[in-house]
Amino acid sequence: MITLETQRLILRGWRESDVDDLHDIMKNSSVIMGGWEPHDNINVTLDVLNEYIENDDRWAISLKDSKKVIGCVRVCPDHNRGKFYAKSINYVLSENYWGNGYMTEAIKQIMKYLFDELNIDLLSAFHISGNIKSKKVLENCGFEYEITIEQGYKRFDGEVFDSICYYILKSDYYRKEIAG
Repeated sequence: MITLETQRLILRGWRESDVDDLHDIMKNSSVIMGGWEPHDNINVTLDVLNEYIENDDRWAISLKDSKKVIGCVRVCPDHNRGKFYAKSINYVLSENYWGNGYMTEAIKQIMKYLFDELNIDLLSAFHISGNIKSKKVLENCGFEYEITIEQGYKRFDGEVFDSICYYILKSDYYRKEIAG
């Protein structure tokens, strides 16, 4: 995982020493809004962290000043786009850091990397109905609403939600970046 930096953040691969910070994020019941199951003990978190390290497909979001990990962003292939070289993102941020623009800052840096360095054509994301904070992050990053898939997401506990889908094309990203 390549390391990326913003004014306030370092986006990097996960390390075993991040287990306590990841547990602080994932034990909070607020993560259920993003579809994650809250971790009831550190051993669950350690298993998840080992998977993160092995797969190397998500950035740990750490604060530059304290080095504390406050969230993560995963990038994976989006195989539903036909002719486009597309990726999809999902993310989680510790509730203690909501409302400070950290996730928007992280996503914008990752978008720059994906469009400039990996030369993707399209980036997609979705949130479940009711997750207004994720909607706001996507809109602040220039994503456009695409479609709502009724009952398109089944959460770990079996509850089903609408999937609210967004995307941004590389051409739109560059147009907005230049205009912005």
